[in-house]
Amino acid sequence: MASFESRASHAEHRVQRAGRDERADVQSIPQIDETSMTRLILATMFSLFQATGNPAQSIQPSQQQPRKASIESTFTSLPAQVATRASALEQRIQRIRDHIISPVLGKGAGDGPSLESQMAALHVTGVSIAVIEDGAIAWARGFGVTRIGGPAVTTDTLFQAASISKPVSALAVLRLVESGKLNLDTDVNQYLKTWKVPENQFTARAKVTLRTLLSHTAGMTVKGFPGYTANSSLPTVVQILNGEPPANTPRISVYNVPGRSGSYSGGGYLVVQQLLEDVTDMPFAQLMRDTVLAPIGMTRSTFQQPIPASWLQVVATPYDAEGRNVPGGPHLYPEMAPAGLWTTPSDLALYAIEVQKALAGKSAVLSAAMARQMLSPNGQGLGPQTGGRKENPYFFHQGSNEGYKSYLVAYNNGDGAVIMTNGNNGLGLAYDIVSTIANEYKWPGL
Repeated sequence: MASFESRASHAEHRVQRAGRDERADVQSIPQIDETSMTRLILATMFSLFQATGNPAQSIQPSQQQPRKASIESTFTSLPAQVATRASALEQRIQRIRDHIISPVLGKGAGDGPSLESQMAALHVTGVSIAVIEDGAIAWARGFGVTRIGGPAVTTDTLFQAASISKPVSALAVLRLVESGKLNLDTDVNQYLKTWKVPENQFTARAKVTLRTLLSHTAGMTVKGFPGYTANSSLPTVVQILNGEPPANTPRISVYNVPGRSGSYSGGGYLVVQQLLEDVTDMPFAQLMRDTVLAPIGMTRSTFQQPIPASWLQVVATPYDAEGRNVPGGPHLYPEMAPAGLWTTPSDLALYAIEVQKALAGKSAVLSAAMARQMLSPNGQGLGPQTGGRKENPYFFHQGSNEGYKSYLVAYNNGDGAVIMTNGNNGLGLAYDIVSTIANEYKWPGL
């Protein structure tokens, strides 16, 4: 699945840890969430209208009483039909939960371990899942607890999206391109005011552009960011770009000819963050809220660093690979565009659905033409990574911050899943959960 980031190291780690029998205090939430129930009711009502016809249509007097009786009978049975559909959905979720498919461990459908046992073995106390079906959230569910001995994970529990922040941030760039404020192929130094990309022998041959930054082909240094503990002195974005204290990463610069080849760079997305602030004269978190999060309906998401104090009570506690609390709690990421998004699987599913709508020409956020550019079928788009066969293309991205691992994948047309976890061993588990969901729903090529 991965393009610039390999799953091999995660797979190896899963094998090493598979035999461990430690158990975390995990729970699950059995009820159907409001979104799933609403969708079930609407789908049932739609099918009933199809079956009975439109009651508003003209009916002959002789037909009124039988037709009225038929409609009354049909709607009297609505609760039972909704309950049947709800039961079928619960059975589907239970099958996913009971046997997690793990290609690394050689476990196929029906013989894999339960989700809870895998969570315990991998020291992942909390997992949150959202599943997209036919362009809508089919169901969302939390499993386990936000912290050992703490409350259950719910669909409102917040996780760090880590590098999934990148495709969400890219959407803001593309919106500004469509509004005429930016051009994907202009030298970014023409937009940057506070800081400039250092010129060297590589930029003399080709300039860094937003297209190359978003597609990880700008030849920029610094793959990722470790973040900062809560009691650390936080650097400014310019200090991080220059590699100056208290920044904990090297200076960001160009080490290869821009546009020549792909090389994953969180540093490139920090350049994007500074550029957006320079062009709009807005703080990045506010810009993202106004340009992307609010228009899509991602009301449980923020790029604010640190996260607002009022949201802390619904944050999942991060754990290391041994199941110990990450010292100081969630790391802080002034590198917001590459790594700073706090969100839920349901909100990230809304992002994926908006991209699907844009491809179909049904989005008020992005045009179909720009969406097609974003999902160029060469492995790395303008933000998301891309994969799949010609008949079943999909886009995806993983996220890996300290104590938080996540995975998003969605077909260009219709289905998808988002998995978020609060443990350093969670990425391999997220891959396996997606494999299990794909098997249950008969999705091709995942």
